[in-house]
Order: sequence, then C-alpha cells, then structure tokens
Amino acid sequence: MKLARLPLLAAMAGLCLLCACGTATIPPEPPATQALAAGQTTTEPAPTTALTSPDAATIGPTNSDAPTPEASAAPELTGTPTVSEASTAEATATQASSVQFMAVGDVMLGRDVAKRLQADGPAIVFAGVAETLAQADLLAANLECVISDQGAPQPKAYTFRAPPKAVQALVGAGVDIVGLANNHSLDYGIDGLADMLARLRVNGIESAGAGADAEAARAPVILERNGLRVAFLSYVSVPVEGRTGFDTRSWAAGIDLPGVAWADPQAITADVVAARTLADVVIVLLHAGFEGRSEVTPLQSELAHTAVDAGAALVVGAHAHVLQPVERYHDGVIAYGLGNFVFDGFLAPSNYSAIFTATLSLHGVDSYSWVPVVVDHGLPRLATPAEAAQILPRVEEAQP
Repeated sequence: MKLARLPLLAAMAGLCLLCACGTATIPPEPPATQALAAGQTTTEPAPTTALTSPDAATIGPTNSDAPTPEASAAPELTGTPTVSEASTAEATATQASSVQFMAVGDVMLGRDVAKRLQADGPAIVFAGVAETLAQADLLAANLECVISDQGAPQPKAYTFRAPPKAVQALVGAGVDIVGLANNHSLDYGIDGLADMLARLRVNGIESAGAGADAEAARAPVILERNGLRVAFLSYVSVPVEGRTGFDTRSWAAGIDLPGVAWADPQAITADVVAARTLADVVIVLLHAGFEGRSEVTPLQSELAHTAVDAGAALVVGAHAHVLQPVERYHDGVIAYGLGNFVFDGFLAPSNYSAIFTATLSLHGVDSYSWVPVVVDHGLPRLATPAEAAQILPRVEEAQP
C-alpha cells in the first residue's frame, strides 16, 4: 500500500513555462537499526550543458500511449510528503512485519532491447526472471534511459531513449520504484524527463532522484508494505566524460531548475535524517563509481557510509556496469554495484548480473541474498549453476 506519494513528478505547467523560454541551463546545487544477519547466497537456476527545448514545447505525451488528462494532472510541488489520514491510521493500527525487497541494476530499454519489445511485446524484456521478481513485495531498479518520444539528444557520449511502450515492461515486471538520479535521465533534455515522469506516474511507478527542482529531486518516496514504511532516496555523482567533457553535474537540480539529485554528503545526511522520521526503513539508491571497474572508489565508500551513518539501512549502487562487492557497515548493508540487468552490447563479465534480495523489518535489513542472472542479448535470465559459480564471488562481502 502506498503511504505517501511525494511530488517528484515535475510540475507540468512550471516546466512548460521554463521550456517555452528556449534554453535552460541546470547548474550544480551545491535512530540506528539493529545488528544484521549474515548475507546469504543462492544459486537459484534458472561540459556545463544547456538543455535545449522547442520554442513552444508542450510537456507531456502526445501519442496514443499518453496519460489521460485527469491522470496526468500536476501535483503540488512542496517537496514534503503528504500522508492521508486514512493511511496514517491504518499504519498505526497495523503491526509491521517483514518485507521482501528486491533490487536490480541498470535497466536500459532502448536500442536492440526496444526492437525486441516492439516486435515481441513488453513482456519479453523480463520474461526470463519474471517468476523470481514476482516474489518481491517491493521492487526497485535503476532506469538507465529516457522513456519518451519527446526532447532532443544532449551533447554526450551516449544518449539512451526507449519508446513510450517500454513503460509497460516495467509495469509487467512489477517494478514499484525507479532511481532517476543518474547520467541518463536527461539524455533528451527537460522535455524528455518531464514526459517520462508523467508516464511513470500514470502507470503507477514511483521515481526518486529527479524532479522540477532540487527540493523535489531530493524528496523521499515512501511506500508501505505489510505495515512497514520504506523511504527511498536517489543520488548521483559520476566523473566527467573523458571523450566529450560532458559533466553530469550540469544536470543537478537547483532552485526552480529541474534536474537530478547530486550526491553531496551534507545533503544526503540531511535527507536521510529527515526521511528516518517518516519511515521505518530508509534505502538510498546511489549512482557512483567508475564504469567497467569492480573496485569500489573512495567516493562511493564515503557517500555510502554517509548515508548509513545518517540512518539508512541499505544503500544500493549502480553505474559501473559490472557487479561490485557488498559491505556490512555499522548497522547497514551497502551493495555497491548491481551491474547491468537489461542492457544490450555487453559481454562477460559485464553481462553477469544478480538480483539483490533483502528481508526488511523494523530492525532494517535482517538478511540478504543474491539470485545470479546472466544478461543474454540484452535481456536477463536466471543463471545456470555453472554461471552462478562465476557470478557469486563478484558480490561477496568485502573483507575489512
């Protein structure tokens, strides 16, 4: 049950006014859980950049997949949670129990994957892991593309766009929330981001880490399952592109400027502390590290430790396109990198993946495990026992 929907969807009217001006530049914006149970494994088989918009942009879908006007009405942009009295009363009366949480890595629904879903239908994308994902009470993913037919590609090395139909792949897989604080959410500018936010919301998928301004991008999303309130925050901090000089920090949301939540340690601390007063468990989705490297960088470690020190029970990482180890830090668990999950163009070890599964409770993360996965021609399937033996060592706990 959804306890609170926070205003992460960019205000359509506000963005329309901003985009109609022609060019918008997004500058940078400058209680502990109990001890954790041991992790378990399973081999279940199976440059600053101007964002350019049309002179008279209409923010929102314009094709047959468009949300209805009633469903896409813009929410208030307050940056604070709105909890209905009914939900609050129910949460108070309900004894919280455990929640089965699952998280997957980079989901890129463009290029060859888009061709497959157009030809065979959206269900083909997650067909190889659908039964496993269906066991989750809460399912999170890093959305590594823009689901939209709006906007123009930005001057960077890779821009990923998926057709509007791709959102149905997420719906069919049971995805509850996607992290949008990454280096691809504005690949097609403000128009693309605004359109995608609308499509996600009307299809019942929450998003964290991007919004109409810094307040919205940093606001938590709070979801309730089995009486347990879980808050999600999402942040990005990645290096400048070597080939193009593009700096993702140019997309950082600011005052009255849409964009993504930049991973500033002080902001993370303040946001986690605030979310902890609203939820039983806080999960931080962190997009950081170096692409192609399994080693955890000092910055990844600093940011993740900051989140746990502030009260986060779990940090789930992405960006490296390869699996990275897990760390048990104080009362939290840090899964530094979940690698690719839906992504074409990669070979081993970048097509080795895993579904991170954790049991959440009022104590935080009671236990966690891994379901080994192989990304086969861009689409995930459960690993064979032999493949799992190659995958699981890559996500073992880092030794102190």
